[in-house]
Amino acid sequence: MSAEAEEVAHDTVEAAVRAQLAKAFGGVRGIIEAAVPTIAFTLSWVITQDLKTSLVISISLSVLLLLVRVLQRSTPQFVINSLIGIAIGAFFASRTGDAKDYFLPGILYNAGYMVAMLLSVVVRWPVVGFLIGSVTGDPTGWRKDPGVVKLCVRLTWLLMLPCAVRVAVQGPVYLFGGGDQAVAALGFAKIVMGWPLQVAALGAMLWVLGRGRTPMKPPVAPA
Repeated sequence: MSAEAEEVAHDTVEAAVRAQLAKAFGGVRGIIEAAVPTIAFTLSWVITQDLKTSLVISISLSVLLLLVRVLQRSTPQFVINSLIGIAIGAFFASRTGDAKDYFLPGILYNAGYMVAMLLSVVVRWPVVGFLIGSVTGDPTGWRKDPGVVKLCVRLTWLLMLPCAVRVAVQGPVYLFGGGDQAVAALGFAKIVMGWPLQVAALGAMLWVLGRGRTPMKPPVAPA
């Protein structure tokens, strides 16, 4: 869809951001596809105490979900993202032989996102603003409107919150926990604080967006 068509479909900034957020989250199916491999790894480890078996089951399920997407000719983006994360976690765990290292890349990933979003707010270039730029065709034009910048700052805080909570909870468990209990706790935390927490953040963002109607301003054509 062209930028002009997007502008017609979304006459307010709030509508444009809502539409982009819906695409980014992948719907109910994307949520399930992200959670199943982690659930499988955690349950397998608790039952078998065998790292290799747990990794094989987790990766195999991810590949199966990807094949289903391909056969149905639907977008594999969310399964691929999940598979990449699982493969990296499997690499870490297999290298050290410690099952809890399966969860380390996810903790580092959330920490990196948290820092990046925090910096974007501090320098007044909130990352959510670029969702608006992707619709209008002007990546930075949204910064000319202080009201839009303020809205994007608030939304970026909400988007960052799940990452901060995951790091605050999972980080200490990884650093100071040990044995089977740490692996089970990390698996449970990853599932509970994964898509459910992200959906809660999305709900809060949609509530904020539902309260305003900031007109969508198309980019100014060069003279």
